[in-house]
Amino acid sequence: QVQLVESGGGVVQSGDSLRLSCAASGRTFSTYPMGWFRQAQGKEREFVASISWGGGNTDYADSVKGRFTISRDNTKNTMYLQMDSLKPEDTAVYYCAARLGPKIEATTSYAYWGQGTQVTVSS
Repeated sequence: QVQLVESGGGVVQSGDSLRLSCAASGRTFSTYPMGWFRQAQGKEREFVASISWGGGNTDYADSVKGRFTISRDNTKNTMYLQMDSLKPEDTAVYYCAARLGPKIEATTSYAYWGQGTQVTVSS
């Protein structure tokens, strides 16, 4: 079992940057590959980025590639999502999650989820 808590969301203008954090507690945080998902109002949850347990391998959705950077610091039990060049279409609730299944972009592969943090980007 692992507990995940997101923070760092807020209201920013188009082109601004924001850094989200995901603090983990419980068992063996460093052994899980992790991911970030987002869910806009009225839309289904979608994959944003993933990172391997050691942090060496990352993957990004095409919509955020080149703008977002995922990272983790296992010594601090924390994962991050650095979001640059934010756009209004990035507005959503952002969730961190720990993966147990094989499909990186599938919500069903992630067993543990945080409560989400709201990101709002104005134009």
